[in-house]
Amino acid sequence: MGSVYAGLLAAAGNAVQAIDPWTDHVQAINATGLRVEGKSGDRTVRIRAATVAPATPVELVIVAAKALTVAESARAALPLLGPQTVVLTIQNGLGSADVVAEIVGADRLAVGIAGGFGARLIAPAHVFHNGMELVRIGAYAALERARVQRVVDVWQAAGFHAELEPNVPKLQWEKLVCNVAYSGPCALAGATIGEVMANPDAARISGLAAAEAVTVGRARGIALDIDDPVAYVRAFGAKIPHAKPSLLIDHELGRRSEIDVINGAIPREAAKAGLDAPINATITAFVKARERSFRS
Repeated sequence: MGSVYAGLLAAAGNAVQAIDPWTDHVQAINATGLRVEGKSGDRTVRIRAATVAPATPVELVIVAAKALTVAESARAALPLLGPQTVVLTIQNGLGSADVVAEIVGADRLAVGIAGGFGARLIAPAHVFHNGMELVRIGAYAALERARVQRVVDVWQAAGFHAELEPNVPKLQWEKLVCNVAYSGPCALAGATIGEVMANPDAARISGLAAAEAVTVGRARGIALDIDDPVAYVRAFGAKIPHAKPSLLIDHELGRRSEIDVINGAIPREAAKAGLDAPINATITAFVKARERSFRS
């Protein structure tokens, strides 16, 4: 997803610096440019890439790392921060924004929720995305609305369907409901979103996970506007049926996933409300059992 963001923002005329620890990716971007293919079209853009951030303040830092490496990524971005730098962090699940806020400062932090992209890396310097849906952005704490709106404007100018969201917890839970419906179930079934939707047994587990997440979210005081959780997540999935959730991609590559902040977040939040979440707890346990054999 970070490569999608970088490519489209650069194509719109912004000066973009990509920071990534994957040396092959960085070297390929610098040699041939970054290719972004998919719903937004097919383009190759020239951007600067490095494995270490230069000590040069920028206007906007986007932290697009997964939950497992979000702290490391936020610390790596510190040389880019100046007095007026806004940091926008975009992750799945719950809890990552809190980690980033402790490192970069809560008052400069915005939180983004991206949905319906289904991105994957084809090769170094080549990323593909199945869809291009909504990016909602809001302040984590005391970041002024005008500064958040400026960030939204930049994303809109780059072709993203971006909106300013005043209620960050609500938008996080709305995305989480979709994540729990497909992340764990797709990984366990070894299937795309559309294949899970078409499989009656997998689809049933997916729907139960989503419904349980809605119940827990409301018990935690989140005013979710979701009348039918199953219809809600199926409408989401229908937009990107060929996509593989990042959790499934992680398993295909033999690496640990961010299951703890997705399906695993539901039983933790349920406990805070005096509830159980057996569906998501079971999905999480099976995913983690599979990951015990992974090397990373």
